[in-house]
Amino acid sequence: MTTNPLLQASTLPYQLPDFQQIQAQHYLPALDQGLTEARQAYQQVALLTDEPSFQTVILPLERPSDILPRVTNIFFNQVWSDGTPELLAIEGEFTEKLTQLENELYLNPEIFAKVEKLYQQRQSLGLIPEEIRLIEKYQQRFSLAGAGLNQQQRAQLADLNLAIAQAQTAYGQQVTQDLNRAAVLIEDEEELAGLPDSYREAAAAAAREAGQQQGWLLTFELFTQQTALSYLENREVRQRIYQASVERGEETWAMAAQIAALRAQKAALLGFESFAALAVADRTAQQPAAVEELFAQTVAPAMANADREADRIAQLAAADGIEKLEPWDWAYYSEKIKAKDYAVDLEALEPYFELNRVLEDGVFYAAQKVYGLSFKERPDLVGYHPQVRTWEVFDQEGQGLGLFLGDFFTRPTKRGGAWMNNLVDQSLLEGTQAVVVNNLNIPAPAQGKPALVTFDEVKTLFHEFGHALHGLLTTSVYRSLSGTNVERDIVEYPSQVNEMWMLHPEILPHYALHHQTGQPVPQQLIEAVLRADQWGQGQGTVEYLRAAALDWAWHCLPASLDAQPVADPRAFEKQALSQRGLWHELVESRYRTSYLNHSFAGGYEAGYYSYLWAEVFDADTVAWYEQAEGSLREKGEAFHRQILEIGGTKPIPQAFEALTGRPADIRPLLERRGLA
Repeated sequence: MTTNPLLQASTLPYQLPDFQQIQAQHYLPALDQGLTEARQAYQQVALLTDEPSFQTVILPLERPSDILPRVTNIFFNQVWSDGTPELLAIEGEFTEKLTQLENELYLNPEIFAKVEKLYQQRQSLGLIPEEIRLIEKYQQRFSLAGAGLNQQQRAQLADLNLAIAQAQTAYGQQVTQDLNRAAVLIEDEEELAGLPDSYREAAAAAAREAGQQQGWLLTFELFTQQTALSYLENREVRQRIYQASVERGEETWAMAAQIAALRAQKAALLGFESFAALAVADRTAQQPAAVEELFAQTVAPAMANADREADRIAQLAAADGIEKLEPWDWAYYSEKIKAKDYAVDLEALEPYFELNRVLEDGVFYAAQKVYGLSFKERPDLVGYHPQVRTWEVFDQEGQGLGLFLGDFFTRPTKRGGAWMNNLVDQSLLEGTQAVVVNNLNIPAPAQGKPALVTFDEVKTLFHEFGHALHGLLTTSVYRSLSGTNVERDIVEYPSQVNEMWMLHPEILPHYALHHQTGQPVPQQLIEAVLRADQWGQGQGTVEYLRAAALDWAWHCLPASLDAQPVADPRAFEKQALSQRGLWHELVESRYRTSYLNHSFAGGYEAGYYSYLWAEVFDADTVAWYEQAEGSLREKGEAFHRQILEIGGTKPIPQAFEALTGRPADIRPLLERRGLA
């Protein structure tokens, strides 16, 4: 055990995990050690006979073990980012052990009684606001976790929690397997007509890596509409790719239904009418009615927009002899309309978006202009995979803030999608600064070729770095209130705001340079993109709303102690979308039930609505940036201090009012998406 590198804080800068020393066999022993420490700390709180205090109750709950958060942060990032067979084999056991510990803590009536007493006395204890907030959060967690149930109910809930954790792990692993299996091999190069050279080269490299001696392997991203569909001229190939995407997953349909049923049983035990009602109780929405109102304001106008776009696309497709438009035609002809009506040429744009330049001269440069940050790459600091790169981040005075790791390329061991994780949490109490990682799934370029990224991938780079900024710039005392530890339905707010810098006139010219000539992107191409800003918003909003409505419907099933899985998940999916007014023959959900990883394995259960919910604040913040007085740097500093720095130490809607002087208004969002 003394040789296990996870048992002690790393001696590398900012406690960056020493990935050269960490092996798969280290994780479970380190976890067990952390669990033992945590159980001892919890036991001391439970047996406490003195008058409870913040120091004797809340602090041990906040920091029961230094090993436990270290090993969990590192393990879950690695199993999602580089899930080798060795790591996948222990993921289930790892998750079960953590679930058992959570049951022991949050279903402990002795500990809950002490937390509740502090909660009732919190305003008279002479605490700072962050400590009061921490007490409130712990009281809420215990209450919603079932600490107030009787002994028999707590035992039932503990079993349910374990069953849910096991089912979620199985679903997440199966989705990744299905995603890898869905990749389409093209053997005739003529079938790739229209696909940019960079995509062909990446597909050829992917085929070789998969053991194919010839051909081109079109690997998939997690969402439904694959990027290649925008380019491929061969309609049969488009159909093949689209159907492989939407039809992936066989076991996961039943898995999702099982998870939804288990969650409905949990909601019943806790006295809620549905799991959705339970899920929003600790979010900014607070009540299901608030989420329903968001759907009510957006579904009908979004569908109307999508229908108008469908009519225009059908007209253009008819000119090619297509009498009946199909879903696999949408992206291809949508891009043709952008080119025809708005002069947008995605293929012409791509050479101006080289990954490293977008990152360092775009994403990092924006952070410098807006927040005064600077970055230095640290090739001496090794990540968990050879493709991972590391930068040290400094504030405007040149003081180190933490580390940023970038893991940008897709590989078979990585889960689909894009996300941010903490490897080390910021905490003034513990003296730690943030180490954060961004994961994307960009097709890796062929050997010796530049990594060119699409317009959408540029947007994703800016988006995910917004999460990274939230983690890096926080100055919280307590780890559980630092960075992105905010209410789930508002966590996307800072990341969505960060997307605004992608096309900002002070940022774009600095990074959008041709990778061969160094010439800036022609102004007319960018003006075309801006003119076409609302084209496709109908389809984009509907495909998002369909996924959000699916997630919501699965978790609005009536709570019942004997809830059973839906017998026909596919029929349920269609019925849920039809009832919501979102059934559209040409626009599929961004994620179907069989690969809705956010909801059934990714922590967004009954919460996928939060992207739109947070966009209300995002769109209004962009409006504030445009209207408020002061320089870009001054406004960036205000956003930093009022939003990013506070983490979860106070409610974000309250912080937004402090920033802008008013509550958030939905109108900028409706105007942005063409729904006003």
